[in-house]
Amino acid sequence: MMAGTKTEPRVSRAASSRAAGKLDPPPFQPVQLATLVDTVPTGDRWLHEMKYDGYRLLVAVGGGRARAYTRSGLDWSEKFAGIVDEAAALGVRSALLDGEAVVMDEQGRSSFQTLQGALKGAPASIDFIAFDLLELDGEDLTGLPLTERKERLRAILPEGSHRIRYSEHIEGNGEKLLHGFCDAGLEGVISKKADGRYIGSRSGGWLKAKCIKRQEFVIVGWTSSDKSRLFRSLILGVHEDGMLRYAGKVGTGFGNDEIVRLMETMAPLEQDKPTVKAPRAEVRGAHWLKPKLVAEIAYTEMTNEGTLRHPSYLGLRADKKSEAVVLEVEQPVAEIAAPAVSKVKVTNPDRVIFPESNITKGQLADYYAAVAPIMLPWVGSRPMSLVRCPQGRAKKCFFQKHDAGSFGDTVKHVGIMEKDGHEEPYLFIDTADGLLTCVQMGTIEFHGWGSRIEDVEKADRLVFDLDPDVGLDFEAVRTAAFHFRDILKSIGLETFPMVTGGKGVHVIAPLVPKAEWPEVKDFAHRLAQAVAQSDPDNFTAALPKAQRKGRIFVDYLRNQRGATAVMPYGVRARENAPVAVPITWKEMETIHAPNHFHIGDAAELVKRAGSKALSGWGRADQELPDL
Repeated sequence: MMAGTKTEPRVSRAASSRAAGKLDPPPFQPVQLATLVDTVPTGDRWLHEMKYDGYRLLVAVGGGRARAYTRSGLDWSEKFAGIVDEAAALGVRSALLDGEAVVMDEQGRSSFQTLQGALKGAPASIDFIAFDLLELDGEDLTGLPLTERKERLRAILPEGSHRIRYSEHIEGNGEKLLHGFCDAGLEGVISKKADGRYIGSRSGGWLKAKCIKRQEFVIVGWTSSDKSRLFRSLILGVHEDGMLRYAGKVGTGFGNDEIVRLMETMAPLEQDKPTVKAPRAEVRGAHWLKPKLVAEIAYTEMTNEGTLRHPSYLGLRADKKSEAVVLEVEQPVAEIAAPAVSKVKVTNPDRVIFPESNITKGQLADYYAAVAPIMLPWVGSRPMSLVRCPQGRAKKCFFQKHDAGSFGDTVKHVGIMEKDGHEEPYLFIDTADGLLTCVQMGTIEFHGWGSRIEDVEKADRLVFDLDPDVGLDFEAVRTAAFHFRDILKSIGLETFPMVTGGKGVHVIAPLVPKAEWPEVKDFAHRLAQAVAQSDPDNFTAALPKAQRKGRIFVDYLRNQRGATAVMPYGVRARENAPVAVPITWKEMETIHAPNHFHIGDAAELVKRAGSKALSGWGRADQELPDL
């Protein structure tokens, strides 16, 4: 038996629904994120809502049951049991609600610190403010305008409920609303495009303007107190260009109970080596910590040296990993809110980069701009490797996963620990401008890790690349894909096919991000070996190419830390610019080749991504089973 998770494997949503004749709670999907701007956008094409000070939650409802997920996909149903219980009673077959868990005072103000206290001792005081609806009764609503999604959301929420409430909005007059909120001591305003679809990334369709500056920082150490307190201040860090740097200290905002709790939490993380470089006078006598804890900090401004002025501690954030903590910088609202205008200038758009078909760099950029809304939920916020071909696909191409800053601000970095113990800055994007910046820099292909930056150590998918030997036709690949699907189904894993635009097919099993890489790699290796042993005439898991003759190689090596796979809707650096495209198992029966789609199909790909047939593609609420 293979080492797997200790719990019973979750049966896939589709399988259990068929068996029970009802819909289960929808699985987690990436949430839409807001871009920080200097003020609210103007015009009536924007809706404005209150910005709440709590925990972002997706609440999934179905079959009389419900679950609550954090923004990174953690199942926090137990922490928010009251919200989950009330959501389970909603009069729907299924629904996926987006919103914020908050504790409100009598003046209607939410407080993260109060929420922290409620989670420890008064969970009944926690409410859920719902502001979006992603799925209803099995129908994917993400392609609908925001106004229509909110209308459907309001219709399913109970009248007079204090536990689950609807987030009201106004149209236009956002600047006046922001001033009023700030005067009342509220958090700020979230502005959303009224006609915008829901995109599980940072698309520019949602903007946030804050009344006070605050964000997450990594706790990298603490300084001793000469008074009765256990510590004087916490030493803070933040990732910039993929490296953790010193961001100052915070010495206010702690109650005595929180000081004791922090000391107990920090004690196992202490280390001798300094975690960040910092001015010696500021960190004299520091106790350094492994960079694992994340704290929410309010502050007035950041100095030219990059440290915080007048910081105040608000609480620990268990819903975010330290690797994902980067400095958030206000963007000019006039640039971000401009209708359908990209800041990225693509130079040499007439340069031919696919010589056999005369496809140009400009056409490649147009393709990626068109598919960004359907590609970003998959490629966004995921460590990447790029295939760059600055002179075209027929010339020298190379992989790139790190950057020294040449890509600019739209392409971001996440610091990831290497085997030798030092951090390296890995590339990631979360906006359409980031995608196009990579194209401007000569990128054709986008390959992503099997985990997201919120927790790079936990896989959110299994990818099996069925790679045929030279001479095998696509019919052999098709047969192999269905065989592999049936094997994975027999052990409780729902799978989804994707034609790669290359030679083969990817069979993908999404996972709840719980199992870590050693366990995932071991599972994939054992499964590939078992398939090869059960049908040695058609499959092999052997790495040497000499042993693959006439067979299909089950490439399990995509499922290890640092390995990547081509992302959905990514173009391949091959003849005629084929594209990796999600398909249904029904389409798998008749599709003629793995390079069936190409960049000329952008409009069709966007349309089919919103179709009922592909609704829910790549999403399933399932964990790694025993094998």
